[in-house]
Amino acid sequence: MAGSVPEIQIQVNSKKGGNSIHPVEPARTSAGGGPPVVYREIKHFKKWFPWLIPSFVIANVVTFLVTMYVNNCPHNSVSCVAGFLGRFSFQPFSENPLLGPSSNTLEKMGALDVNKVVHEHEGWRLITCMWLHGGVFHLLANMLSLIVIGIRLEREFGFVRIGLLYIIAGLGGSLFSALFIKSNISVGASGALFGLLGSMLSELIINWTIYANKLTVLVTLVVIIVINLAVGILPHVDNFAHIGGFMSGFLLGFVFLIRPQFGWVSQRYASSAYSSTSAKPKFKLYQMVLWVISLILLIIGFTGGLVMLLRGVDLNDHCSWCHYMSCVPTSRWSCNTEPVSCMNLG
Repeated sequence: MAGSVPEIQIQVNSKKGGNSIHPVEPARTSAGGGPPVVYREIKHFKKWFPWLIPSFVIANVVTFLVTMYVNNCPHNSVSCVAGFLGRFSFQPFSENPLLGPSSNTLEKMGALDVNKVVHEHEGWRLITCMWLHGGVFHLLANMLSLIVIGIRLEREFGFVRIGLLYIIAGLGGSLFSALFIKSNISVGASGALFGLLGSMLSELIINWTIYANKLTVLVTLVVIIVINLAVGILPHVDNFAHIGGFMSGFLLGFVFLIRPQFGWVSQRYASSAYSSTSAKPKFKLYQMVLWVISLILLIIGFTGGLVMLLRGVDLNDHCSWCHYMSCVPTSRWSCNTEPVSCMNLG
């Protein structure tokens, strides 16, 4: 009708298999058969330019190169793999089959060693271990996963929220690992990666009403998560870091990745003449409940975990079956490992 206030238009964009809906508003309107309406995206759902996740990838690669330089295999070992690389050559396959440095070098560079954290007050290892990798194969697997998952999330939610989520989830993975693994060292970005994966699941749940084909997306995510966690039952894989990172990321997703409902967005960006008589809340009740519960659980979990770690608590003493979460013995392999580097493989 000529002279009436136009409604906010809804545009469906690609996200999670084409299920993301981004409200947009017309920048120019017309009556009758006038020129076509021009749309512009509302800032609440704008696309961000992803630069932080690529920076994390570069930082991990540079850290690995520095680690290999410090390792200097020709100077410390009788035989090295790819000796033509000089001091960047790899340890023998019998010592490190992942094409990487020795466990001593990883420990020197900041690998997670619970004894040093508890008895030598080197708590910084809970963070530095996230940027170390056991070898080329380990690095490639984690960085490819980070690119695929992280860039998509940063584009949707921005570098601040995704950067905080990555670091805090990685810390959660390291903390959970330290409460169970006492004899081996642990390295890898897998805890943070599983945090991003967990946040994708919680983001779908807390923003449930804005997605189409919800069940298809949910089933796909659950299958991917189960497969990745199942890999963690192999020996020399720190599945405790995976589980801790996933749980942290899952809760953080409810806190950091909440979106306002469409009714509130449409109402805010419509003109005053279009505003409805009853104002719509920014978030639905279930969103606020999930936000509060998740924040409380995060505070309790991290506080309790740090207290137990610093007191030297070994959760294996209180859970006789928990070791099966990280390794299930079969006729093909044993879970009794020597105190060498335990790699986090995502």
